[in-house]
Amino acid sequence: MKKMTMALASAALVAGLASGCGNNDNGANTGTNAGTNTGENTATEAPKKDVTIKIFQFKVEIADALQKLATEYEKETGVKVEVETHGGGEDYSALLKAELAAGEEPEIFNSSGWAGFDPYVDRAADLTNEAWAKDLVEASKAQISRDGKLLGMPMNLEAYGFTYNKDLFAEAGITELPKTVDELAASVEKLKAAGITPFALTSEWWSMGIHTLNIALANHEDPAAFIADVKEGKATLKDDPTMKEWIKLVDIMFANGQDNALTTDYNTQVAEFAAGKYAIIQHGNWIQGMIDEVDPDLNLGMMPVPLLGDKPNVFTGVPNNWIVNSKSDQAEEAKKFLEWMVTSETGKRYISTDFKFVPALTSIEANAEAIGDIAGDFASFSQASPDQVLGWHWDHLPDGITQQWGAAMQEYLGKWGAAMQEYLGKQISADDLLGKLDKSVQDIVKK
Repeated sequence: MKKMTMALASAALVAGLASGCGNNDNGANTGTNAGTNTGENTATEAPKKDVTIKIFQFKVEIADALQKLATEYEKETGVKVEVETHGGGEDYSALLKAELAAGEEPEIFNSSGWAGFDPYVDRAADLTNEAWAKDLVEASKAQISRDGKLLGMPMNLEAYGFTYNKDLFAEAGITELPKTVDELAASVEKLKAAGITPFALTSEWWSMGIHTLNIALANHEDPAAFIADVKEGKATLKDDPTMKEWIKLVDIMFANGQDNALTTDYNTQVAEFAAGKYAIIQHGNWIQGMIDEVDPDLNLGMMPVPLLGDKPNVFTGVPNNWIVNSKSDQAEEAKKFLEWMVTSETGKRYISTDFKFVPALTSIEANAEAIGDIAGDFASFSQASPDQVLGWHWDHLPDGITQQWGAAMQEYLGKWGAAMQEYLGKQISADDLLGKLDKSVQDIVKK
């Protein structure tokens, strides 16, 4: 039985979804959305007025709500917060690095954890002693810590699998979720027989090159060890039995999606799924807000992804972190904004309700109504089958390599995504695909 690499679901994530983070020791929060603030974590010094801090952030799903939150902060403190969002089909990492190279130093920016954070360690302010740090879900800390110091604020907790339209499944006569790849193929045939396109696909490199590939990586008994062996040339993806099973899953997805998958971007993919055009989409609870804008009554669930045997999986982790730029003259004001965001009634309400986040802090209660059906299904599944909740491993890919490897992370994942695009377009065979993935690893390792 595989261990759950990131023990988020069975601990604070499930507690937050199912019982409103009832394990909060300080008892500060008792309401549905934000609760009653005891004042324990509020800033001791009022922020300065006539100050502007800039946020350079990745998450398109919260762009509008974050801007509204920034306006609320300015009204309350006099400090102006400028929000600049670059995500979706944009290469956020390249844009951030260009911003920094040009001498434009945002006070707050986003970064993933583990090796993806390596390029920014030298400009990340130490947040270890911030008042809110003690309330972080324990499993969220390691990916953004170095030498015992907390260098970022985990944004939230997320999970993904196959999000599916329950009404379309019922229309096709599917009464039980598939537990094996063969059962998934049979369910797909039922959907097609009912005139329903099974999969909403996208050619976005990050979706295929990160999330789809992680299904295979996470299903290894020791994903980190397997990745290390591939980097060292001791193992190849092309000869790996799990990768060969993964190809069968990919074939089912690619053969049963919309005709224009190669030209479908992320926003279009989610919008068309929300409009009821497709039955399944490979995304997680982060799309709930986008779907609600199209159809808040869409009857959705999170289906675990079958691959090996008859125990399908969902995948959970910390998607992003807020980094305070220590090279900015307004780093202390940036810290105050983050503290306000996670301790004030206004900030906590935005996180739990407007952002539709599963909070990464135990001091913020999840709003079960706001997070919606996708996260709710994940909570139920992870309670019932915690051994089938696996982690996110793409940021382990450059593990053990110098900071230059971290700088090449986007290129590396981009190559994987490009190979996936070629395979989706039937330009290469399965062996060619796995061979390209192997080559991309060695190309980066040898640099």
